[in-house]
Amino acid sequence: MIGQAWGAWGRWRRTRPFWGGLLVLLGGGEILVTELVPLRVILHLGPEGLAGYLLPIIMVVCGFLLWFNPQQRLFYSIVAVVLSLGTWVTSNLGGFVIGLALGVAGASLAFGWAIPTRTTEKSVPH
Repeated sequence: MIGQAWGAWGRWRRTRPFWGGLLVLLGGGEILVTELVPLRVILHLGPEGLAGYLLPIIMVVCGFLLWFNPQQRLFYSIVAVVLSLGTWVTSNLGGFVIGLALGVAGASLAFGWAIPTRTTEKSVPH
């Protein structure tokens, strides 16, 4: 029972950019947490205050979309990189650089991920 579930989890994980989506999720979550921390360092000025919350929320959504809609991974990864870089200005230097780095690394992994192909022919050594 557990072996079947573990095998199904492995098959699901291999058919999508799992690690890229996870890093984008973690980056967006970290940036969002730094927005909620009551530090005197945090500034919320007008539209940037809203963008400080909006950009990491959209990053988290992009992370989930990378998992559940891997066919559009190129679009979602480009959006995630742009949003990650945008948090440098809007969200405390991109979540004190940690969230920005996680978001850019995850989006890059997702962009470079290729759909695994199965070959039915066995390779014969020459």
